Amino acid sequence: MPSSSSVPSSSSSASPVPSPSPSSRDSVVAALRAAGCVFAEDEAELILTAARTPDEAAALVARRAAGAPLELVVGWAEFRGLRIAVEPGVFVPRRRTEFLVEQALALAPGAAVVVDLCCGSGAVGAALAAGLGPVELHAADIDPVAVRCARRNVAAAGGQVHTGDLFEALPAALRGRVDILAANVPYVPSGEIGLLPAEARDHEPLTALDGGADGLDVVRRVAEEAPRWLAPGGCVLVETGRQQAPAAVDAFERGGLTTRLAVSEEGYAHVVTGVRP
Repeated sequence: MPSSSSVPSSSSSASPVPSPSPSSRDSVVAALRAAGCVFAEDEAELILTAARTPDEAAALVARRAAGAPLELVVGWAEFRGLRIAVEPGVFVPRRRTEFLVEQALALAPGAAVVVDLCCGSGAVGAALAAGLGPVELHAADIDPVAVRCARRNVAAAGGQVHTGDLFEALPAALRGRVDILAANVPYVPSGEIGLLPAEARDHEPLTALDGGADGLDVVRRVAEEAPRWLAPGGCVLVETGRQQAPAAVDAFERGGLTTRLAVSEEGYAHVVTGVRP
């Protein structure tokens, strides 16, 4: 979950805008480099494409130079080929979480009912719907700002977004019917929040980052309650850290789920999956 997110790809479709002059592009690149942006040229292209006027471009560059995540500056993040709208106060989807989506699609390619719990921007739910085709999609988050943002991103899939604490937010009619329950829960130990990159620490909600003393408070709650919501053969998936993975697996097993750990070394991703027998 938390980590520096990648630069959005400039290949995503968007309304074209006039190309900026070379001099303005050079000045933006120089300002971003001075601010320590490693991918200054790519970021400049995205900022200048997002800006409608020179004044707006200057404002966006100033926000990025001040440390705001690029995705929040330009208003979107790329996730599994989708352009996901993001806004200030919303957790920015990480590219490594694409691995969670891949695992879910492999486990339940015929899923009809999908839940994106701790949905943030709704990126996971939107990506699952895109991969599965028509589904009954529900997303939920405790943060009203995230709920508002997620509604924008799951609207094309006909998704419903609910506000509340984990399963309390979901319609009771979903009990025993969910084929895929994806929960991109917070899992950073409370004592390590201060070690996160400033982009996450200063610009994303604490509720999307802080997983309690050992980072597994929310994971345990999901593992305990998920079986009541899953359909027979349905699966629940959470992302976790490398060191926490064994304890997360244990929590899933104690919940009566058939459990395994999937690891993407390339993507630095650890996903615990549990299937209801």
